[in-house]
Amino acid sequence: MNHRPTYWKRSYDLGGGVKLELGHRTLIMGILNATPDSFSDGGRYNDIDRAVAHAKGMVAAGADILDIGGESTRPGFEAVSAEEELSRVLPVISAVREALPQVAISVDSYKAVTVRQSLEAGAHIINDIWGLRGDPDMAAVAAQYGVPVILNHNRHARDYTDFVPDVLADLKSSVDIAKRAGVQNDNVWLDPGIGFAKTYEDNLELMDRLDELTALGYPVLLGTSRKRFIKQTLDLPVEELIEGTAATVALGIARGCQIVRVHDVQAIKRTALMTDAILYRG
Repeated sequence: MNHRPTYWKRSYDLGGGVKLELGHRTLIMGILNATPDSFSDGGRYNDIDRAVAHAKGMVAAGADILDIGGESTRPGFEAVSAEEELSRVLPVISAVREALPQVAISVDSYKAVTVRQSLEAGAHIINDIWGLRGDPDMAAVAAQYGVPVILNHNRHARDYTDFVPDVLADLKSSVDIAKRAGVQNDNVWLDPGIGFAKTYEDNLELMDRLDELTALGYPVLLGTSRKRFIKQTLDLPVEELIEGTAATVALGIARGCQIVRVHDVQAIKRTALMTDAILYRG
């Protein structure tokens, strides 16, 4: 018996032969960071060369979507200007689109100008860590281009009154912003924002209660890959967090998440395949 609700099934034609199907299996989003410490050994051309090679490797390992970002969002990160962000992501998006024309690309940015130009360069999905609340123009861009937009939960301060209900209320507020701007219902995806304005205990509680988020009826993307709460639990270096990440992914899929954003595509694809075999059978 298939344990996934039929209303979760959605089909997306993103243009140029790029298609996505939700509700049949877990989709894998591979992380491609176009930041100075990624794919860098001194030359811009070689940076792009290595980024494309990494993108090809992730697709070969099972990635359905490639998430390209030019600004780190790890704790303590320094914001970069839109000009700098664009100089990092646009060449990579263009090169990846040319090399992998049938693979979906998401742009990881909260700046409307970056997103608009990235969509023009060939991106298909918006991944906004501020859930349309970081830039007043972002919702209009999402509506204009008619693409899926991932609304990530975030806050400037951890000032919750009742943690999980507050997270859900914040995400519903982001959904309202999207819909008022004209974003279609099927193009709204949610992300619980694991690791964003949340303590160790917050992250554990939210993981355990993900079903309350997936019950809202929107596709949910889960991004736990190499996150600090896994590192804190296992007391291991970041390069040894694959098993911990896999555990959170399996739980997230069981709780109803339909897309997972990861660094280690091969291992997590296998984790998803096994979990899907149980939950999507019949």
